Amino acid sequence: MMNISEASKRSHLPVKTIRYYEDIDLIKPARNGSGYRSYNESDVHRLRFLQRSRSLGFTIEECRLLLSLYDDDNRASSDVKSVAEAKIKEIDLKIKELGTLKVTLSALAQNCHGDDKPDCPIIDDLAGRRDH
Repeated sequence: MMNISEASKRSHLPVKTIRYYEDIDLIKPARNGSGYRSYNESDVHRLRFLQRSRSLGFTIEECRLLLSLYDDDNRASSDVKSVAEAKIKEIDLKIKELGTLKVTLSALAQNCHGDDKPDCPIIDDLAGRRDH
């Protein structure tokens, strides 16, 4: 058993994040006789699972679903795969949106003279004045 500081070190998560995960019932550490949180290897493993899931872009609710699948010995791998594939579609959409944003911003930057005069198509566009 270990305290929250040790669990933090071993999971590579800040203490504040671990407390948050407990507050939203993603993890449920034991409490010792004086009421302090007490973490075991299984808790640290779950924290690492959450850290890795979040680093891959999964939301808290998606992490909750992934944890429920992780805990279910009768899960179908197809259920886990469908969660991952849905996240991939979401990432693909974000990549497409970012590409569009880059093209738009690049065009605005290219049309800006970048001199010491106040006229600026970037500001005009952001202000909704498109007659530059």
